[in-house]
Amino acid sequence: MAETQTTAAPQRDERVRETSALRKALIRPELGAICGAILVFVFFIAIAGDSGMFAPEGIVNWGTVAAQFTIIAVGACLLMIAGEFDLSVGSMIGFSGVIIALMTVQWGFPAWFGILVAFSLALGIGALNGYLVIKTGLPSFIVTLAFLYVLRGMTIFISIATTRKTIIGGVRDAAEGDPLAWLFGGKVFSGLFVWLADLGVVGKFVAGPRAGQPVVDGIPMLMIWALVLIAFGHVLLTRTRFGNWIYASGGDAQAARYVGVPVARVKILMFMFSAFCATVFASCQVMEFGSAAADRGLLKEFEAIISVVIGGALLTGGYGSVIGAALGALIFGVVQQGLFFAGVESSLFRVFLGAILLFAVILNTYIRRMITGER
Repeated sequence: MAETQTTAAPQRDERVRETSALRKALIRPELGAICGAILVFVFFIAIAGDSGMFAPEGIVNWGTVAAQFTIIAVGACLLMIAGEFDLSVGSMIGFSGVIIALMTVQWGFPAWFGILVAFSLALGIGALNGYLVIKTGLPSFIVTLAFLYVLRGMTIFISIATTRKTIIGGVRDAAEGDPLAWLFGGKVFSGLFVWLADLGVVGKFVAGPRAGQPVVDGIPMLMIWALVLIAFGHVLLTRTRFGNWIYASGGDAQAARYVGVPVARVKILMFMFSAFCATVFASCQVMEFGSAAADRGLLKEFEAIISVVIGGALLTGGYGSVIGAALGALIFGVVQQGLFFAGVESSLFRVFLGAILLFAVILNTYIRRMITGER
């Protein structure tokens, strides 16, 4: 007689809390930034839709500003998820830009060499920041705050000592034809915009030396760099073991060490990546303006952190998203240029920064309590 087998229904483990679809959606880091981006676009379409803000030239305008925020926000995001801050980002932008200008204009080196020197110095300083944080046990806030002043002071001193001024021009002429300089200051898809201008989609200049040429003559490499860094950061965090190490290092560094995560190496590399992103920003800025200034990058470190917080990252580390940080940067770019297109006083942008930072921190604190079950 054949025995009948019965399969018992799996018993629910009361120690495991059920997670609803709504709760899963609410704890996504990007949720707040997605909602914020939608509201910002709807608002400016309503009040500035007829001003040219969403014409091709307007999109490139605010897209370029958003790309600037994005480049430094990606570096800040990965570092904050790893549980650290870098307040020297703004000073690093000014320092790297002046190094490039001095190497190419003052000392006559090829632009590619000046750019490589700037990146090498920036990566070394980033590694030093991380090393000091790890070895001394001091908060990264203190260590990088010190480097904020050291780098800014060094930048001004070197610039004045070598050129007797704090603004160094002539970079564009010195870098003309340099392939590495084009990688930061060039434009792509120029032919596409000529075709769009012929179709009437993009406007043309009607007078001056550029008469008949499209108003938008290509996509700046700054925007390409922003997209590349977003893709790199997102894949690193979500598709690699190193990405898990970043989350673990910021979530609970001691527990991560117990399971073999090289926390010190992860954090030092993230400081270096933050410095790398700052130098990408500086290189693009120098090639765009054709000059470097010792005071460039002022307050950029805070704008990067605010973008990351708006994107859903927790200030305590271990939680965040590169996509969210990029959306936070997009919100910044749209609002900054949207106020201009709407004819609103530009100083209100700072008011917006403060208000949205406070709102984002409150929202993120609520999300952290949902995740941890705190009251």
